[in-house]
Amino acid sequence: MGFADTGELVGLPLPWIGQDRAAEAARFGLGLDQPDYNLFVLGEVGSGRASLMRQAMHQAAAERPAPPDLCYLHDFDTPERPRALRLPTGQGRLLRQGMQQWAKTLEAEIPKRLAAPDTKAEAERIEKGHQAEEARAFAELDLFAEARRFRVTRDGGQMVFTLLGSDGKGLTEAEAEALTREQRAAIEQAEQELRAEISRFLERMRPLERARDEALAALRRQTAKPLVDHALDEIRQGLRKQIKDAAKLGHWFDQIQREVLEHLDLFVPHAEAETDDPAEEDRRAELADLLAHCHVNLAVDNGDLRGAPVVVEDNPQLRSLFGNIEHQSDGDAPHADFSGIHAGSLLRAHGGFLMLFLRDLLGDEPLWERLRRFLRCSRLTIEDAGAAHGPASPVALQPEAVDVEVKIVLIGSVEEYYALQEGDPDLARRFRVKVDFAERFAATPETRHATAVFVARSCARRGLPHFTAAGVARLLEQSHREADDQERQSALFAATEALLIESATLARRRGAPLADAQDVDAALQARRLRHNYPEESLHESIAEGERLISLQGTQVGQLNALTQIDLGDYRFGCPVRITARTFAGQEGLLNIEREVDLSGPIHDKGVLILHSYLTALFGHVAPLALNASIVFEQEYSGVEGDSASCAELYALLSSLSGLPLRQDIAVTGALNQHGEVLPVGGLNEKIEGWFRTCEAAGLTGAQGVLIPARNQRHLMLEHRVVEAVRQGCFHIYTARHVGEGIALLTGHPSGMAGGPVESGSVLEHAGRALREYRRLCQAAMRARPARPGRAR
Repeated sequence: MGFADTGELVGLPLPWIGQDRAAEAARFGLGLDQPDYNLFVLGEVGSGRASLMRQAMHQAAAERPAPPDLCYLHDFDTPERPRALRLPTGQGRLLRQGMQQWAKTLEAEIPKRLAAPDTKAEAERIEKGHQAEEARAFAELDLFAEARRFRVTRDGGQMVFTLLGSDGKGLTEAEAEALTREQRAAIEQAEQELRAEISRFLERMRPLERARDEALAALRRQTAKPLVDHALDEIRQGLRKQIKDAAKLGHWFDQIQREVLEHLDLFVPHAEAETDDPAEEDRRAELADLLAHCHVNLAVDNGDLRGAPVVVEDNPQLRSLFGNIEHQSDGDAPHADFSGIHAGSLLRAHGGFLMLFLRDLLGDEPLWERLRRFLRCSRLTIEDAGAAHGPASPVALQPEAVDVEVKIVLIGSVEEYYALQEGDPDLARRFRVKVDFAERFAATPETRHATAVFVARSCARRGLPHFTAAGVARLLEQSHREADDQERQSALFAATEALLIESATLARRRGAPLADAQDVDAALQARRLRHNYPEESLHESIAEGERLISLQGTQVGQLNALTQIDLGDYRFGCPVRITARTFAGQEGLLNIEREVDLSGPIHDKGVLILHSYLTALFGHVAPLALNASIVFEQEYSGVEGDSASCAELYALLSSLSGLPLRQDIAVTGALNQHGEVLPVGGLNEKIEGWFRTCEAAGLTGAQGVLIPARNQRHLMLEHRVVEAVRQGCFHIYTARHVGEGIALLTGHPSGMAGGPVESGSVLEHAGRALREYRRLCQAAMRARPARPGRAR
C-alpha cells in the first residue's frame, strides 16, 4: 500500500476517485457562464454525488467575484411596490447603517434647530405680522358691528356677536320685549349684514393664515434642509460611485428629503403636552413610522463573502426558495410593508450556485411549476402569499422583480433524469450539463491510494483511530465485493465510510491505537448479525428438514439452484430445489410459477428462451411430442430473474433422458438460444449461501457450485470459502456452454458438440425418450374414435 497507517496521508489532496467523467463535466458546467447550462447530477445515493459537487461548487465559487447586495426600499409614491436596489458587495450594509444613523440624527437635531433663538425669533416675527394684519381687519369688523349696535368677540376660534342695549351693554330681556316690530326688523337686517361681514372677514383671514403657515413651513424647511442634505450627502460619500442603480438610489433620496421636509411638525413635541397625551402619542407613532420607511431592508448581504455564494437548499419550499413577505398583526388586520420582505435561496445564490434535490421538488407541484417559470425567464418576484382576498383585505405588496443569475445543480437518480428528459423536455433543456456518477470504476494503484487518502480524511474529520495498511486493504477488498468484481471498486463511498466508522469504533473499544483488518472483519460480522435473521431462519429450515435440499447422491429431474434474496439493506444466498417432469403429450413446456402468478417477467422470459433452445436442440425429432413442467419447490413468495434457467434446463434434460444429476453441486447461470451460459448477479452471496448449507451438514470434499465462466472475474468470496476451496473441501466449476454443465452433473457426455450424436450422451438418451413420446402420441391419435362427418 505504500504506507504504514493512514495517519501518514492526512493533508494529501483527495481527487474524485474513479469519477473522472463526472469531474470533467462538473468543471465544464460550473465554469460556463451561459443560460440553460445548469447541471443535472445523476448517480446512486452514497456515490458522493452531493458532497463532491459541493466541493466543486466551492472551488468554482472561489474564482468568481462576490455578487452585489440586494436591498428593498419603501417607495413613498407607490407604497405597495417596494423597489429593489443592487449595490456593490458590502455597500448594502453601509447604506443600512448610514440610514439608521441618519434617522437618529434627524430625530435629535431637527427639534434643536427649530427651537434655535434665530429660528424662534423669525417665527415670532412672522406670527406678529400675521397678528397685526388680523388685528387691523378685526378692528374694521368691530367698527362695522358697533355701527349696527353689535359687539363682536372671539371664543375658542368662534366669532360671537351680541346685540347692545341703550347702556352699551348686552340687551336685557325687558328691553328685548319692549322692541317694536319695526325695531325687530331693523335688528334682523343689521344682523344679516353683520353675518355677511363676518364671512368676508373670515375669507380675508384664510389667505393670511395660509401665507403665515407657508412662511412658517418655509422657515422650518429652510432651517432643517441643510441638516437633511448634509446627512444624506455623508451617506452618498460613504458609498462607492460605481453603482449600477445610482439613479434609483438618487430618486429614493429625493423622496426621503421631500417626505421629511413636508412632515417637520412630527419632529417637534407639542408644547406643554403630557407624556401620555393621546395627541403626543400619535405624533410619536407617526414620526416612528416615517423614519421606519426611510430605513433599508438588506435582503441579501454579501459583505462577508470572498467569492460567489454556494447555497444548498435541503428543505425547498415556496417561501424558502423564492422568498416571502412577513405580515404584522399589531392592529385589527394584518399588514405588510417593505421591511417584511425576506429573500429566498435563489436570491441569496445570485451570482453563484444553488444545489437542489429533485425528489424534494417533485413532491410539491406548485413549487415545481414556479421553478419551471423561473428557469424560463431567470426573473424572480417575491409574491405576497399572505394577503387575503376580499373587500376588507389589505393591498398585496408587489416588490419589484429582479434578474437572478444563478447556476442550479440538481441532484437526482438515473431513473429521475431520464423520466425528466421524456416527461418535461422543455425543463430538461435547461439542464444541458449531465454529470454522471458511476456506480463502480476500474481499480488501479492510483484509485487504491486515493481510497486510502479518503479513509485518512474520514478518520481525521470524525476523530477516529487511523487504519493500518492491512486494514485499508481489507476495506478495499470489501469495496470490490460490493462491486461484485475483482477488477472494479464500488463508487458508493458512503458504504466504505460507514464500514470504517464501525471498524474504527471496534478498534477503539478493544484499546488498539490503529484499526486493522481484524476490526473490519469484526465490523462485517457484527453488521451481518444485525441483519441476518431472515437468512438464519431459512438455513435453520434446511437443517431441520423443513425445506428439502439434498446434499449428496444423484436424482433424476431434480437439482439445487442458487438464489439471492435482496432485503434492501442485506443480501444473502439460499439454495432452492428445482424439479422437472416430462411426459408424452402435445402441450409443451409448462412453467408452474407462471401459471399461478408467482414469477416475474424476466423469469418468464428465461423459461421461454429455454423452451426455444430445447426445441432447436431436438429439431431432428420435431415436432416435440412433449408435456413438461418445471417448478421451484417450496417457493411461495415469487420468483424473478433468469439466473435459474440453466438449472431448469438441466432438470428437464435429466427427466427426459432419465440420467440422474449430482445433488452436491448447486447451479446458477442464465442461457441464450444458442446454449451459451450467461453471467448472473449476486454470485458471491449465492455461493456462500450454498457453502453455508453444506458446511452445516458437513463438508464431504465433493460439494461445490457450477457458475458461468463469464462470472469468474466477479468472485469476491469470504475468506473461509476461499480457504475451503484451497484445501479441496469445496469446489467451484465454470461452464461456457450448457453442454459442459450437463456433462459435469450427469457424468455423461452432453452430445451437444455438433455432428453425429455421441453414443451414451445425454442428447442421445433424451432423443430416444422423445421418439418414444412421439410414437405414443401417434398411437393415441390413431386409437381416438373418428368424429362423424357430414355427407356431401
